[in-house]
Amino acid sequence: MEHNVSLISTLAAGFGLALILGFIAERLKLPALVGYLLAGIAIGPATPGFVADVGIAAQLSEIGVMLLMFGVGLHFSLKDLMAVKRIALPGAVVQMAAATALGMGLAMWWGWPAGQALVFGLTLSCASTVVLLKALESRGTLESMNGRIAVGWLVVEDLATVLILVLLPPLATVLGGTTPGMEAGAGAEAAPLWRTIAETLAQMAAFVVLMLVVGRRVLPWMLWQVARTGSRELFTLMVIAVAIGIAYGASELFHVSFALGAFFAGTVMRESEYSHRAAQESLPLRDSFSVLFFVSVGMLFDPMTLIDQPLHLLGVVAIVMLGKAIAAAALVIVFRYPLNTAMTVSASLAQIGEFSFILAGLGVQLGLLPKAGMNLVLAAALISIALNPVMFAMIQPLQRWVLARSSFARKLEERDDPYAELPQTTDRQFLEGQVVLVGYGRVGRRIADVLTERGIPFVVADEGRETVEALRKRGMAAVSGDASEPMVLIQAHIANAAMLVVAVPDSMKARQMADTARQLNPGIEIVLRTHGEEESELLRREKLGTVFYGEEELAKGMSRHVLQRFNADLPEGLSPVAAPTH
Repeated sequence: MEHNVSLISTLAAGFGLALILGFIAERLKLPALVGYLLAGIAIGPATPGFVADVGIAAQLSEIGVMLLMFGVGLHFSLKDLMAVKRIALPGAVVQMAAATALGMGLAMWWGWPAGQALVFGLTLSCASTVVLLKALESRGTLESMNGRIAVGWLVVEDLATVLILVLLPPLATVLGGTTPGMEAGAGAEAAPLWRTIAETLAQMAAFVVLMLVVGRRVLPWMLWQVARTGSRELFTLMVIAVAIGIAYGASELFHVSFALGAFFAGTVMRESEYSHRAAQESLPLRDSFSVLFFVSVGMLFDPMTLIDQPLHLLGVVAIVMLGKAIAAAALVIVFRYPLNTAMTVSASLAQIGEFSFILAGLGVQLGLLPKAGMNLVLAAALISIALNPVMFAMIQPLQRWVLARSSFARKLEERDDPYAELPQTTDRQFLEGQVVLVGYGRVGRRIADVLTERGIPFVVADEGRETVEALRKRGMAAVSGDASEPMVLIQAHIANAAMLVVAVPDSMKARQMADTARQLNPGIEIVLRTHGEEESELLRREKLGTVFYGEEELAKGMSRHVLQRFNADLPEGLSPVAAPTH
């Protein structure tokens, strides 16, 4: 009996070759994703030998995108998105406009018609959320303020790109292309453009409202009911079914992309107390299918593009990796954010990915992009994705180099921030014997609530200027800035504090904060948060302070420890337990 094994052969070849070439890339001190991309080229139709099923690989990579965006939603709430809206919304719009203009100008210089040039520019304007998330996760900065700004920026870009994808078909004839169905003699007139725009916005709004009103209540309840059964298999099945099911339903019913549908599914499920477990359960599948995303990108690449159009490709790569990066960095600096934030955002946007492929494919279908344009987009994506980890690795060395040689850069770093220091009217109880709480995320917020309830004075240090502004309006003592910088802890009066509580999971920055605190206040007690047992063991050996790791009991454990040190009564649910790692 013969069997159609194209799915199995694609998985076997994709995973197997990605493993081998990814391992070789790591041994050569290159990112593993370079190996994944090369694996895709090797099994793609443009190279001799075995050819995997491109269509199946593309669908498998879509599953990876869904699961990855679902995981982001579990860690990136709508509150986080709203916290960075002041920079993410205008920044994404202006940056996309700048990148589109650069791409359009280059294509018109080649002699392309204006309509084709516009679509080509749009394909270069949207970065890959998948590539960004892998880069941030590998550096442990996904939950940092810089990470939240970058993710929020790309979420806005994704929303804008979805709108472009919907509007492009009715605009095709205006731009010099063809509307699907015209050749077949479709006699029905196309709907007016204003109606198409209105319907698109209404559908997107309806989906968001449905998720916020209904999903926020139903999904956490469903997750809790499944968790009560005690079955790990059912719990994992529930997580995967929600991620893929809502993504597919959003696409079919509301014409929202798979990625955005899965993202919003994750944001509403984040309301559940089992959200961290859901993220952990989906992690193996997410990592596996994200590998297939990079393999599928490599399969679409035609190496002959490097030979046939080297100068054209060089110009496109320059726009993607330099033009977009410079534009983004300039915008972030204009919004008065630090140089490190500007460099992180610019590195995040210095690549193109899944939405660029979708947009380019639609452009070819509508006659708004030549086949050569599609090849250039794919080649630029391959090169920019492969080099994107290098961009991230250059952030710290480049920042030091710029600050050492540019007085203007140093002046930008030293600009006055109204929230960078405590007001003169701050009560003395927040200046002596207080707790300095670094980070006001999920864990930090719960610790702050417990301290407030017990009347223990504390000062919050957080990178989010909007977060600090909101805390100040509530009458809480808070300063903005990266607490790994000594000046931020100084402004929080660490020299006279009783305790430093680091509620952010960045172990490298935690070391810097602990060192600064010890230098300024040798007798201070330090409590640190890490992501896992290995990091905890390393910090324990360095004797930096009391270390907590994990997630579900993390906030309770840190809160309990702080209250015991201040001899405060423990509220219900915070009964004493065995001592944590020291």
